[in-house]
Amino acid sequence: MKHIPFITTAIQDKWSSDYSIEHSWGIKHRELNYPRQEPFNDPIAIKEWCDAGHRYEKYTGVMLDHRDGIPSWALEIGNHFGLQNTGISLYKMTTGTILPTHRDRYVRYKEVYNLDLNDVMRVVVFLEDWQSGHYCEIDSVPVVNWHAGDCVAWLNDIPHMAANIGDADRYTMQITGTI
Repeated sequence: MKHIPFITTAIQDKWSSDYSIEHSWGIKHRELNYPRQEPFNDPIAIKEWCDAGHRYEKYTGVMLDHRDGIPSWALEIGNHFGLQNTGISLYKMTTGTILPTHRDRYVRYKEVYNLDLNDVMRVVVFLEDWQSGHYCEIDSVPVVNWHAGDCVAWLNDIPHMAANIGDADRYTMQITGTI
């Protein structure tokens, strides 16, 4: 694995937001077709959200992943972090999409690679500058005012949330891999 202090910090502290990559993709992410709107795949979390009063039409954004073909510029970004068994998804979170606090279970990813949860890391790259109404929170700490290329990473099942209650789409790249 490449030595990236950001990843090392995320491993030691369970998550980190102290890293940025060069914003070289311009607006290529806006030109993509995001063909999938999949339901959130954790019925226990959805029940907890509903019990707490969350009743939204959209819990997930629209996405593009390996089934649709990942563009080469996104693959280059995914390879930058030196993770193994890398899976990449590009997300467009439209206005009104709210994903309450949850812990990723990586169900499909663990099945494909036959891994334990403790081996999994998630990196999110913000593809555009922060805009009003765009929100991210990791382990109860707000992450806002990001710039295109800023990254957050966490180890296995750290609680996090995301929302877009602004007027513009929120674009991210999600990289899942093992250390």
